[in-house]
Amino acid sequence: MKTTAPILAAALALPLTAHAQQEVSLALDWTLNTNHVGFIVAEENGYYDEAGLEVDILPYSDSSSTALLAAGVSDFAYMSSLSFISTRAAEADIVALWVTMQKETGRLVYSGDNDDIDSPADLSGKTYAGFGTKWEDALISTMIEADGGDPTFDTVTLGTGAYEALANGSVDFTLEVSTWEGVNSELLNRNQKSFTYADYGIPEQQNGYIGTTGRFLAENPDLVASFMTATQRGYAWAAENPEEAADILIDAGDFPNPELVTGSMELIASGGYIEAEGMEIGEIDEAKVARMASFLAESGVLTGADGETLEEIGDISGWFDQSWMDE
Repeated sequence: MKTTAPILAAALALPLTAHAQQEVSLALDWTLNTNHVGFIVAEENGYYDEAGLEVDILPYSDSSSTALLAAGVSDFAYMSSLSFISTRAAEADIVALWVTMQKETGRLVYSGDNDDIDSPADLSGKTYAGFGTKWEDALISTMIEADGGDPTFDTVTLGTGAYEALANGSVDFTLEVSTWEGVNSELLNRNQKSFTYADYGIPEQQNGYIGTTGRFLAENPDLVASFMTATQRGYAWAAENPEEAADILIDAGDFPNPELVTGSMELIASGGYIEAEGMEIGEIDEAKVARMASFLAESGVLTGADGETLEEIGDISGWFDQSWMDE
């Protein structure tokens, strides 16, 4: 009995976080890839554990991460720019806390062997392999018009099959993420060329938002701050240690080609996607979001809460909350 009391007293003195971690859930916008590396690094390096958190990354499904968040299925979500802006424009109760990529990762690609294409105007009358969204039509039409062409083209919806179709000559052009499909094309030695969106009338944008609901933020401000601070540490470490971060991600996922993960992380780090001069890691540029939201509205892509097409975007200041960065 003489030895039991001190042990019991010591146990009772331990902080509660040593006994129980607070659980939070996270929905991803796609299957695990380098966009999500900060979460995996934060888990592996113990940043979430230090913050008293147990993070449950939900299995990717056909339901968009933004829809899962808005429905209260997840506490946090990783969202594409289009998904976030579209859902928020429809007045869903979601709030962006962070953005991963400080500059556009998307681009329009075509075969380098196609001598009929030198500029976006040459895409008129060609066949596009797409993914089934209004955004694509607005994007491509704007680029062709900005180059003086007629925005008329054929579309076949192929999803991720678009890249193989482009490689075998079944289609003339498609869209890709330079930090993933672009890296994969290089590894496969595919002769491809590309056009940058912002060179042809499309607003430059950030991408890869992490968000929560306004209600969850209001009820759990300290929890949100803890999760986001640990996540920021994960992405910062990954940007500084791309090779090690790639290894951590490879161990966590199921990647048929680990070289793709490594190559993608190298490009993200060297290309200044996560770390940008004059911007804190994860910092949202409200002006960029406003310009893209206005472009989408003017292009007829967005709908309001009533399901009617929005013609303009009002004040978007309530779309974001980065107060956790000040804590």
